[in-house]
Amino acid sequence: MTAEARPRRFQKRRFTRRKKVCPFCAEKIDYIDYKDSKRLRGFITERSKIKPRRMTGTCAKHQRLLSTAIKRSRMMALLSFTAEF
Repeated sequence: MTAEARPRRFQKRRFTRRKKVCPFCAEKIDYIDYKDSKRLRGFITERSKIKPRRMTGTCAKHQRLLSTAIKRSRMMALLSFTAEF
């Protein structure tokens, strides 16, 4: 029995995964400011770890700048090193 001959409920669905777009490239941001803690919080997990590229969709260049900005922000006490319990 071919896929077309099967009833719709038994057919396998084909998902096409969309390529994630770097949010910094989309907004044409060259420098990630460490003082912008509101933006940086979106790239940190609830356990205060830096999210990987595969989760955020950032490109390699901006991921390096992002991790540097988060580390600088932590040193200036704008972001916490650990999660608040």
